[in-house]
Amino acid sequence: MIYICVPAHDEASTIGVLLWKVRKVLGEFGRDYRVVVHDDASTDDTGAVLERYKRALPLTILKSDEQIGYAPSVEKLLRWVVKEAPYPKRDCVVVLQGDFTEDPADVVGLVKVLEGGMDIVAGSVETGGPDLPRGPKMVRWFARALLRGVFGKSPVSDPLTGMRAYRVIVLRKALRDLPVSVRFIEAEGWAANVELLGKLAPHARRISEWPLSLRYDLQMRDSRFQAWKTFVGLAKLRSASLWKSLPEGASGEVRAQRTEAA
Repeated sequence: MIYICVPAHDEASTIGVLLWKVRKVLGEFGRDYRVVVHDDASTDDTGAVLERYKRALPLTILKSDEQIGYAPSVEKLLRWVVKEAPYPKRDCVVVLQGDFTEDPADVVGLVKVLEGGMDIVAGSVETGGPDLPRGPKMVRWFARALLRGVFGKSPVSDPLTGMRAYRVIVLRKALRDLPVSVRFIEAEGWAANVELLGKLAPHARRISEWPLSLRYDLQMRDSRFQAWKTFVGLAKLRSASLWKSLPEGASGEVRAQRTEAA
């Protein structure tokens, strides 16, 4: 089973088209799947759009009455899957944004690499890609230059991107002894993606990558990306020693798999 987890807040203009594309892509892929959306206290018609799509594809809707933010939304989705997935060693999770900046077609590439024996497959975006707006591009450049302690020791080349495939057993191991009342991901925005990878990587035997292209030109609302806030969040991770628990030799194995995936 593939669980497509989508954190959403005020995505009425894109969430329906996104779900339709997911339905088309996963239907052609021929794997069992379920879409799990967390509606983070949307104030537009996101909820109504989601209800209509429950008749068109396997869809579970989680809701918050008050907005909790990106990182808690992702954590809520992941915890739901860990609780519900019947085959944690076989089932997987793919996190996908609700604003259409990420292409659902890339889910297939991520899952295929995961099925080749990986436990985590991270989407990788070219830092200087022409489709990136100035803010995200600036943060990617400066983060790599100034936070070498975080990025240089990461098991992947792009720990910022949130679109990844995780084998459910990795999530289950990481969350096993953590009560629901304690936050697993404390950072916000892109920094949350870095922290999440850091906390899951020690539970993964093999990690690989898959190249992605972000499509900000398809976004139908103003971006919520805040360059300075994101950079401050990343700077706080500099002393977190995120990769200290990686198994010895993991980096070399990951680099070899990265070359194959490319």
